[in-house]
Amino acid sequence: MILFNYLLICLIFGTTFLAIKIGVDAAAPPFFSAGLRFFVAGLVLYVWMVGRKKASFSLLLHKEMLLTGIGLTFGTFATLYWAEQYVTSGIAAVLSATGPIMILVLQMVVMRQKPTPRSVWGCIIGFSGVILLLLPSLTLSASGWWVLGCIAILIGEFFYSWGALYSKRVIQRFPEASPIALNAAQMIYGGLLLLLLSAFTEHDPFASLQSPGAIGSLLYLIVIGSMVGHSLFYWLVAKTNPVFPATWLYVSPLIALSIGAMFYGETISWITILGVITIIAGIVMVNLDNLNQLFRRRKSESKKLREVHS
Repeated sequence: MILFNYLLICLIFGTTFLAIKIGVDAAAPPFFSAGLRFFVAGLVLYVWMVGRKKASFSLLLHKEMLLTGIGLTFGTFATLYWAEQYVTSGIAAVLSATGPIMILVLQMVVMRQKPTPRSVWGCIIGFSGVILLLLPSLTLSASGWWVLGCIAILIGEFFYSWGALYSKRVIQRFPEASPIALNAAQMIYGGLLLLLLSAFTEHDPFASLQSPGAIGSLLYLIVIGSMVGHSLFYWLVAKTNPVFPATWLYVSPLIALSIGAMFYGETISWITILGVITIIAGIVMVNLDNLNQLFRRRKSESKKLREVHS
Protein backbone atom coordinates (compact mmCIF):
# COMPACT_ATOMS: atom_id res chain seq x y z
CA MET A 1 0.00 0.00 0.00
CA ILE A 2 2.86 2.38 0.79
CA LEU A 3 4.53 1.81 -2.59
CA PHE A 4 1.22 2.15 -4.45
CA ASN A 5 0.37 5.45 -2.73
CA TYR A 6 3.90 6.74 -3.34
CA LEU A 7 3.65 6.03 -7.07
CA LEU A 8 0.20 7.62 -7.05
CA ILE A 9 1.44 10.93 -5.59
CA CYS A 10 4.30 10.97 -8.10
CA LEU A 11 1.73 10.65 -10.88
CA ILE A 12 -0.65 13.22 -9.32
CA PHE A 13 2.00 15.85 -8.64
CA GLY A 14 3.57 15.20 -12.04
CA THR A 15 0.26 15.92 -13.81
CA THR A 16 -0.65 19.07 -11.85
CA PHE A 17 1.83 21.17 -13.84
CA LEU A 18 0.08 20.29 -17.11
CA ALA A 19 -3.32 20.89 -15.47
CA ILE A 20 -2.16 24.40 -14.50
CA LYS A 21 -0.86 24.99 -18.04
CA ILE A 22 -4.18 23.89 -19.59
CA GLY A 23 -6.04 26.27 -17.28
CA VAL A 24 -3.93 29.36 -17.97
CA ASP A 25 -3.90 28.60 -21.72
CA ALA A 26 -7.73 28.54 -21.52
CA ALA A 27 -7.55 32.14 -20.23
CA ALA A 28 -8.15 31.23 -16.58
CA PRO A 29 -6.81 34.12 -14.46
CA PRO A 30 -3.69 32.66 -12.78
CA PHE A 31 -4.04 34.27 -9.35
CA PHE A 32 -7.81 33.76 -9.13
CA SER A 33 -7.73 30.11 -10.21
CA ALA A 34 -4.83 29.37 -7.84
CA GLY A 35 -6.58 31.14 -4.97
CA LEU A 36 -9.87 29.36 -5.60
CA ARG A 37 -8.08 26.01 -5.82
CA PHE A 38 -6.32 26.28 -2.48
CA PHE A 39 -9.04 28.07 -0.56
CA VAL A 40 -11.73 25.54 -1.52
CA ALA A 41 -9.44 22.51 -1.02
CA GLY A 42 -8.16 23.84 2.31
CA LEU A 43 -11.63 24.70 3.57
CA VAL A 44 -13.12 21.29 2.67
CA LEU A 45 -10.20 19.43 4.27
CA TYR A 46 -10.30 21.60 7.39
CA VAL A 47 -14.04 21.20 7.91
CA TRP A 48 -13.61 17.45 7.43
CA MET A 49 -10.87 17.37 10.10
CA VAL A 50 -13.03 19.42 12.48
CA GLY A 51 -15.92 17.01 11.87
CA ARG A 52 -13.63 14.10 12.80
CA LYS A 53 -12.61 16.06 15.94
CA LYS A 54 -8.96 16.13 14.82
CA ALA A 55 -8.85 19.93 14.60
CA SER A 56 -10.60 22.99 16.03
CA PHE A 57 -11.41 26.30 14.39
CA SER A 58 -9.27 28.07 17.01
CA LEU A 59 -6.18 26.81 15.16
CA LEU A 60 -6.95 29.31 12.38
CA LEU A 61 -6.47 32.20 14.82
CA HIS A 62 -2.72 31.60 15.14
CA LYS A 63 -0.40 33.79 13.06
CA GLU A 64 1.75 30.75 12.26
CA MET A 65 -0.94 29.49 9.88
CA LEU A 66 -0.83 32.79 7.96
CA LEU A 67 2.97 32.84 7.76
CA THR A 68 3.12 29.22 6.58
CA GLY A 69 0.44 30.01 3.99
CA ILE A 70 2.54 32.90 2.68
CA GLY A 71 5.51 30.58 2.12
CA LEU A 72 4.04 27.25 1.06
CA THR A 73 1.02 28.43 -0.94
CA PHE A 74 0.91 32.15 -1.73
CA GLY A 75 4.53 32.81 -2.71
CA THR A 76 5.05 29.42 -4.33
CA PHE A 77 1.92 29.25 -6.48
CA ALA A 78 1.41 32.93 -7.33
CA THR A 79 4.73 32.77 -9.18
CA LEU A 80 4.15 29.27 -10.64
CA TYR A 81 0.69 30.01 -12.05
CA TRP A 82 1.84 33.35 -13.49
CA ALA A 83 4.96 31.78 -15.00
CA GLU A 84 3.08 28.95 -16.74
CA GLN A 85 1.58 31.55 -19.07
CA TYR A 86 5.03 31.68 -20.70
CA VAL A 87 6.84 28.47 -19.66
CA THR A 88 5.99 24.87 -20.59
CA SER A 89 4.62 22.60 -17.87
CA GLY A 90 7.67 20.30 -18.09
CA ILE A 91 10.17 23.12 -17.56
CA ALA A 92 8.02 24.46 -14.70
CA ALA A 93 8.12 21.03 -13.02
CA VAL A 94 11.90 20.73 -13.36
CA LEU A 95 12.54 24.24 -12.00
CA SER A 96 10.12 23.57 -9.13
CA ALA A 97 12.23 20.56 -8.18
CA THR A 98 15.06 22.90 -7.12
CA GLY A 99 13.31 23.39 -3.76
CA PRO A 100 15.57 20.97 -1.80
CA ILE A 101 18.67 22.78 -3.09
CA MET A 102 17.27 26.15 -1.94
CA ILE A 103 16.43 24.66 1.46
CA LEU A 104 20.08 23.69 1.85
CA VAL A 105 21.22 27.19 0.81
CA LEU A 106 18.86 28.79 3.36
CA GLN A 107 20.13 26.45 6.06
CA MET A 108 23.70 27.49 5.23
CA VAL A 109 23.12 31.24 4.93
CA VAL A 110 20.37 31.95 7.46
CA MET A 111 20.62 29.10 9.99
CA ARG A 112 24.43 28.84 9.78
CA GLN A 113 24.32 25.07 9.41
CA LYS A 114 27.49 23.53 8.01
CA PRO A 115 26.76 21.40 4.93
CA THR A 116 28.64 18.30 3.84
CA PRO A 117 30.96 18.64 0.82
CA ARG A 118 28.63 16.33 -1.11
CA SER A 119 25.70 18.68 -0.47
CA VAL A 120 27.72 21.68 -1.69
CA TRP A 121 28.63 19.83 -4.89
CA GLY A 122 24.97 18.90 -5.26
CA CYS A 123 24.04 22.59 -5.15
CA ILE A 124 26.68 23.44 -7.77
CA ILE A 125 25.56 20.62 -10.08
CA GLY A 126 21.88 21.52 -9.62
CA PHE A 127 22.54 25.18 -10.41
CA SER A 128 24.48 24.11 -13.52
CA GLY A 129 21.39 22.18 -14.61
CA VAL A 130 19.26 25.31 -14.26
CA ILE A 131 21.72 27.20 -16.49
CA LEU A 132 21.51 24.39 -19.07
CA LEU A 133 17.71 24.66 -19.07
CA LEU A 134 17.86 28.41 -19.62
CA LEU A 135 20.61 28.35 -22.28
CA PRO A 136 18.42 27.55 -25.32
CA SER A 137 16.43 30.74 -24.79
CA LEU A 138 19.19 33.04 -23.52
CA THR A 139 19.79 34.50 -26.97
CA LEU A 140 19.06 37.82 -28.61
CA SER A 141 15.85 36.36 -30.03
CA ALA A 142 14.76 34.84 -26.73
CA SER A 143 11.41 35.69 -25.24
CA GLY A 144 11.93 37.97 -22.29
CA TRP A 145 8.71 36.68 -20.76
CA TRP A 146 10.03 33.10 -20.92
CA VAL A 147 13.14 34.09 -18.98
CA LEU A 148 11.07 36.08 -16.47
CA GLY A 149 8.78 33.06 -16.06
CA CYS A 150 11.73 30.81 -15.21
CA ILE A 151 13.07 33.37 -12.73
CA ALA A 152 9.60 33.70 -11.16
CA ILE A 153 9.43 29.93 -10.54
CA LEU A 154 12.84 30.00 -8.86
CA ILE A 155 11.67 32.90 -6.66
CA GLY A 156 8.60 30.84 -5.81
CA GLU A 157 10.82 27.95 -4.76
CA PHE A 158 12.63 30.34 -2.41
CA PHE A 159 9.25 31.04 -0.77
CA TYR A 160 8.55 27.29 -0.65
CA SER A 161 11.93 26.56 0.96
CA TRP A 162 11.40 29.21 3.61
CA GLY A 163 7.87 27.90 4.24
CA ALA A 164 9.10 24.30 4.50
CA LEU A 165 11.72 25.22 7.09
CA TYR A 166 9.25 27.38 9.02
CA SER A 167 6.56 24.67 8.92
CA LYS A 168 8.88 22.33 10.84
CA ARG A 169 8.83 24.83 13.72
CA VAL A 170 5.05 25.12 13.43
CA ILE A 171 4.59 21.34 13.65
CA GLN A 172 6.77 21.30 16.78
CA ARG A 173 4.79 24.17 18.30
CA PHE A 174 1.44 22.45 17.65
CA PRO A 175 2.26 18.77 18.29
CA GLU A 176 -1.37 17.95 19.10
CA ALA A 177 -2.62 19.21 15.72
CA SER A 178 -2.94 16.85 12.76
CA PRO A 179 -0.45 17.59 9.93
CA ILE A 180 -3.39 17.45 7.51
CA ALA A 181 -5.20 20.15 9.53
CA LEU A 182 -2.07 22.31 9.60
CA ASN A 183 -1.70 21.95 5.84
CA ALA A 184 -5.38 22.74 5.28
CA ALA A 185 -5.10 25.87 7.45
CA GLN A 186 -2.13 27.22 5.52
CA MET A 187 -3.92 26.48 2.22
CA ILE A 188 -6.91 28.53 3.42
CA TYR A 189 -4.72 31.53 4.21
CA GLY A 190 -2.59 31.13 1.08
CA GLY A 191 -5.75 30.84 -1.04
CA LEU A 192 -7.26 33.97 0.51
CA LEU A 193 -4.08 35.96 -0.19
CA LEU A 194 -4.09 34.77 -3.81
CA LEU A 195 -7.74 35.82 -4.17
CA LEU A 196 -6.86 39.21 -2.67
CA LEU A 197 -4.01 39.59 -5.17
CA SER A 198 -6.44 38.65 -7.96
CA ALA A 199 -8.92 41.32 -6.81
CA PHE A 200 -6.28 44.02 -7.34
CA THR A 201 -4.68 42.70 -10.55
CA GLU A 202 -7.25 40.68 -12.54
CA HIS A 203 -10.40 42.11 -14.14
CA ASP A 204 -13.65 40.11 -13.88
CA PRO A 205 -11.99 36.70 -13.16
CA PHE A 206 -15.29 34.76 -13.09
CA ALA A 207 -16.00 35.67 -16.73
CA SER A 208 -12.64 34.18 -17.78
CA LEU A 209 -13.25 30.95 -15.87
CA GLN A 210 -16.14 29.63 -17.95
CA SER A 211 -14.40 27.58 -20.67
CA PRO A 212 -14.35 23.77 -20.33
CA GLY A 213 -10.54 23.76 -20.16
CA ALA A 214 -10.44 26.29 -17.32
CA ILE A 215 -13.21 24.58 -15.31
CA GLY A 216 -11.78 21.09 -15.84
CA SER A 217 -8.31 22.24 -14.83
CA LEU A 218 -9.64 23.91 -11.67
CA LEU A 219 -11.70 20.87 -10.59
CA TYR A 220 -8.81 18.49 -11.19
CA LEU A 221 -6.40 20.65 -9.21
CA ILE A 222 -8.84 21.12 -6.30
CA VAL A 223 -9.91 17.49 -5.91
CA ILE A 224 -6.97 15.43 -7.23
CA GLY A 225 -4.04 17.82 -6.95
CA SER A 226 -4.74 19.41 -3.55
CA MET A 227 -7.19 17.22 -1.59
CA VAL A 228 -6.12 13.73 -2.72
CA GLY A 229 -2.45 14.45 -3.45
CA HIS A 230 -1.66 16.33 -0.24
CA SER A 231 -3.65 13.92 1.93
CA LEU A 232 -1.73 10.96 0.48
CA PHE A 233 1.53 12.85 1.02
CA TYR A 234 0.83 13.38 4.72
CA TRP A 235 -0.40 9.77 5.04
CA LEU A 236 2.99 8.64 3.72
CA VAL A 237 4.79 10.99 6.12
CA ALA A 238 2.88 9.41 9.02
CA LYS A 239 3.55 5.85 7.81
CA THR A 240 7.22 6.37 6.91
CA ASN A 241 9.07 9.66 7.50
CA PRO A 242 9.31 13.13 5.92
CA VAL A 243 12.19 12.17 3.59
CA PHE A 244 10.72 9.25 1.64
CA PRO A 245 7.51 10.96 0.36
CA ALA A 246 9.49 14.07 -0.63
CA THR A 247 11.45 12.01 -3.17
CA TRP A 248 8.49 12.55 -5.53
CA LEU A 249 10.54 15.58 -6.61
CA TYR A 250 12.93 13.23 -8.42
CA VAL A 251 10.18 11.40 -10.33
CA SER A 252 7.47 13.96 -11.10
CA PRO A 253 9.54 16.25 -13.39
CA LEU A 254 10.14 13.29 -15.71
CA ILE A 255 6.40 12.55 -15.70
CA ALA A 256 5.57 16.21 -16.35
CA LEU A 257 8.00 16.45 -19.26
CA SER A 258 6.70 13.20 -20.79
CA ILE A 259 2.97 13.96 -20.59
CA GLY A 260 3.55 17.55 -21.74
CA ALA A 261 5.32 16.26 -24.85
CA MET A 262 2.87 13.41 -25.52
CA PHE A 263 -0.46 15.10 -24.84
CA TYR A 264 0.19 18.83 -25.21
CA GLY A 265 2.81 19.06 -27.93
CA GLU A 266 5.52 20.58 -25.73
CA THR A 267 8.98 20.30 -27.27
CA ILE A 268 11.98 18.76 -25.53
CA SER A 269 15.50 19.42 -26.81
CA TRP A 270 18.62 17.43 -25.98
CA ILE A 271 19.88 20.38 -23.91
CA THR A 272 16.61 20.27 -21.94
CA ILE A 273 17.13 16.56 -21.23
CA LEU A 274 20.72 17.22 -20.16
CA GLY A 275 19.54 20.03 -17.87
CA VAL A 276 16.87 17.78 -16.32
CA ILE A 277 19.37 15.00 -15.62
CA THR A 278 21.84 17.49 -14.14
CA ILE A 279 19.25 19.11 -11.84
CA ILE A 280 17.94 15.75 -10.59
CA ALA A 281 21.53 14.55 -10.02
CA GLY A 282 22.19 17.66 -7.94
CA ILE A 283 19.01 17.18 -5.91
CA VAL A 284 19.89 13.54 -5.22
CA MET A 285 23.39 14.55 -4.05
CA VAL A 286 21.95 17.20 -1.74
CA ASN A 287 19.63 14.63 -0.17
CA LEU A 288 21.88 11.57 -0.38
CA ASP A 289 22.70 11.51 3.34
CA ASN A 290 19.01 11.59 4.23
CA LEU A 291 18.22 8.91 1.65
CA ASN A 292 20.99 6.63 2.92
CA GLN A 293 19.72 7.11 6.47
CA LEU A 294 16.20 6.24 5.31
CA PHE A 295 17.30 3.05 3.54
CA ARG A 296 19.41 1.95 6.53
CA ARG A 297 16.46 2.54 8.85
CA ARG A 298 14.07 0.59 6.64
CA LYS A 299 16.59 -2.25 6.31
CA SER A 300 17.00 -2.33 10.09
CA GLU A 301 13.23 -2.38 10.61
CA SER A 302 12.81 -5.21 8.09
CA LYS A 303 15.54 -7.20 9.84
CA LYS A 304 13.83 -6.76 13.23
CA LEU A 305 10.52 -7.88 11.77
CA ARG A 306 12.13 -11.04 10.32
CA GLU A 307 13.71 -11.78 13.68
CA VAL A 308 10.35 -11.40 15.44
CA HIS A 309 8.57 -13.70 12.98
CA SER A 310 11.35 -16.28 13.13
